Amino acid sequence: MNYFTATVLSKGKKEDYGFYAESKKEAHYLAKIKFSGIIIKVVESKPPLEEQLKQFKASLTKNMKRRKVKPDALIASTRQLAVMTNAGISIHDSIKEIARSTNDDNLRDIFLSIADDINSGHSLSHAVGNYRYELGNLMLAMIELGEKTGNVAEALYSLSDMLEEIRANVIKFKKAMAYPRNVMIAMAIAFTVLISYVVPQFKAIFEELHANLPLPTIILLKLEYLFNNFGPYILAALFVSYVVFRYLVNNYRNVRYGFHKFLLRVYLIKNVIKFATLSRFTLVFAELVRAGIPIAEALDTAIAMIDNLPLKEKLSTVRATVEKGGTLNNGLKETGLFENMIIQMIAAGESSGQLDAMMQKVAEYYKMRFDAIIDGLSEAIEPIMLLIIACMVILLALGIFLPMWDMGNAVQGRRT
Repeated sequence: MNYFTATVLSKGKKEDYGFYAESKKEAHYLAKIKFSGIIIKVVESKPPLEEQLKQFKASLTKNMKRRKVKPDALIASTRQLAVMTNAGISIHDSIKEIARSTNDDNLRDIFLSIADDINSGHSLSHAVGNYRYELGNLMLAMIELGEKTGNVAEALYSLSDMLEEIRANVIKFKKAMAYPRNVMIAMAIAFTVLISYVVPQFKAIFEELHANLPLPTIILLKLEYLFNNFGPYILAALFVSYVVFRYLVNNYRNVRYGFHKFLLRVYLIKNVIKFATLSRFTLVFAELVRAGIPIAEALDTAIAMIDNLPLKEKLSTVRATVEKGGTLNNGLKETGLFENMIIQMIAAGESSGQLDAMMQKVAEYYKMRFDAIIDGLSEAIEPIMLLIIACMVILLALGIFLPMWDMGNAVQGRRT
C-alpha cells in the first residue's frame, strides 16, 4: 500500500488529507468517495512520522498474532481433504469436517474461514490465498493446479506428498544442526559463567598488583565490564534491533531483497537456500507440466512460490524468454542457476516431446543434491564450530594465565 495526499477545496479552504491506496488510479477514486469538496490534486507522498509509527505498531501486532500452521497438522489435514474430496464429498463439507476434527486451533479457525468464503461463492484458491502466509505458497500453487486441471483430489494427494517430503528435509536439517547447536550453547553458558564469576576475581588481583596486562587480558576485562554493567541493556538493544529488522524485512521489498541477496553469499547457507529453491521449483513445475498446464502458466505458478527474491527475479526471466518464443532450456541457461547437464536434459526432453518425464528426473536430481547438502551439513559446520571454541579457550587461557606467569616471573626475579 502506498501513501497519498489529497488536496481538497471545501468551503473556500484548502485542506490536505492523507490515506493509503494500491495505485494512483485507486487513490483518485477513493479521494472522490472519502472527501467532500473539489479534489484539486492527489499525489503520492511520504507518510508523516505519526502515521509511520501507527503503521509500524499495526504491522508489528499483526506479525505477532500471525503464525504458521504446524506442519504435521497441515499434512494430516491435507491428506484427509484429498481422501474426502476423492470420495465425492464437497470441498465445503470436507473442510468443515476437518475443521471440527483437528486439534490445531489456528488451523481450525483458518479452515472455518475458508469454508465460509467457499459458501459465499469464492473459489478454493481464492479462499486459501487469504492465508498464503499461514498455509504457504506451495499449497496455494497446488490448489490452483487442481482447479485448472479439474482434479483437485489428485492435486491434494501430490501436495500432501510434497509437504511430507519438505517436512522430512526440515527434520533432517534440525537433526544435523542439533549437535553443533548444543555444543555452542554449552560453550556460551560456560563463557558467561567465567566472565561473570571467575574473571572478576582475577581482576581484583591484577588491580591490586598494578601489573601490566597483555592484550588478551584487557579484552577479557573489557568484556567483563560490558557484560556485568550493561548486560540487560545490550540484550534489550539486541531484541529491539531484531524486531525492527523483522519489520523492515517484512514490509520493505528493497530491504528484503538486500537481506536475501546477502544470504546467498553466506558460506553453507547459500547452498542450502539455492538447492532448496531449485528442488521445490522443479518439483512443482514438473507436476504442472505433467498435468498438461502450458509452460508459461506452469512457470508463473512455480515461480510464485519462491521466497528468495534474487532467485525469484532470475527465474522470472525464464517466463519472459518463453513468451518471446524462446525455448525453455535457453531461458533456464540464461539464469546461470542450472548446470550444463540439466540444460542438456531439458533440451532433449523438449526436442523429443517428453518434457514432463525429463522434468521429473531433474526434480529428483535436485532433491538428491539438497538431501546430500543436508546430510553433510553437520560435518561442514564442525570446522567453524571448532575454530570458535578454540578462539574462546585461547582467549580465556591467555587472558588469565599470561599475567599470572608474568607476576610469577617477576617474583622469582626479585628473590634471586
